[in-house]
Amino acid sequence: MKQSRADLLIFTVTLCWGSSYLFMKMGMDSLSPYNLIALRFGLAFILTALIFFRQLRHLDWRTTGYGALLGLCLFGVFAFIMFGLQTTSTSNAGFLVSLTVIFVPILYWLLFRRALAGKQIVGVLFAVVGIGLLTLNGQLAIHPGDALCILAALCYAGYILITGAAARLTRSTLNLGIMQLGFAGLYGLIFSLIFETPTLPHTGDGWLAVLALSVVCSAFGFVVQPIAQKYTTPTRTGLIFSLEPVFAALFAYWFEHEMLSVKGYIGAGLVLAGVVVSEWKLGGGNKRKRRRRRAIVSVQEAQNASPL
Repeated sequence: MKQSRADLLIFTVTLCWGSSYLFMKMGMDSLSPYNLIALRFGLAFILTALIFFRQLRHLDWRTTGYGALLGLCLFGVFAFIMFGLQTTSTSNAGFLVSLTVIFVPILYWLLFRRALAGKQIVGVLFAVVGIGLLTLNGQLAIHPGDALCILAALCYAGYILITGAAARLTRSTLNLGIMQLGFAGLYGLIFSLIFETPTLPHTGDGWLAVLALSVVCSAFGFVVQPIAQKYTTPTRTGLIFSLEPVFAALFAYWFEHEMLSVKGYIGAGLVLAGVVVSEWKLGGGNKRKRRRRRAIVSVQEAQNASPL
């Protein structure tokens, strides 16, 4: 596969993930949050399991265990996003969840005492100022939905770090990816049975949202993204993925006529700038700097797998 075609596939996946915020909000018009999570990931699991049935025959207990753990992390991410979308805008959610790129190196530094690169520190500063402009109201308080989306980004950062370890310790990353979809759907079903009344969509928009989220955003994204990444560079992949919140804002504008204030647009731009700066990998430097970058890149490459 040519790099240009791989980049186009990555761009398509990013476009799909950018639309997921709109479909999640649309789906919650007819379904409860846990119910929607159960249907989204349950259908994605069934579809991918049918397509890759031969590979699943070699499933082992270690992969299943890590799949259960990653599925729990994914469930947490989307539970925070779903409830956050009830009290914040689609645009805000897209930009705030993209803070995952900032949180990963920070968590990595806290857990493993790896030094942060200069670009990551600059990215964090941009992101912090951007969050303030995007979310703080006149009373200098953050809306509950915005806080939940920030928690979703933090939870997803933890998911990425665990994914990096699980990918090295399991035999098949494909089976790992399929199982995490199944467990995320299972946790959604359990919580829906406890706190909600599980049901199927009763409107055309509800079915459209569920099918788009399960088939396009989850099954398609999880299959195509790792394949395409083999034929392009981590830098190009990271920069293309940084467009996800931009697409989320565009979909919100086109279909929901959602517009940010001037202060909000400046804040969103700073958040996006922080994401891009933290992803940018500069060439050159001596061997010691390159070795230090490799220690951080191993974590950042895992960031390129988004569950959205």
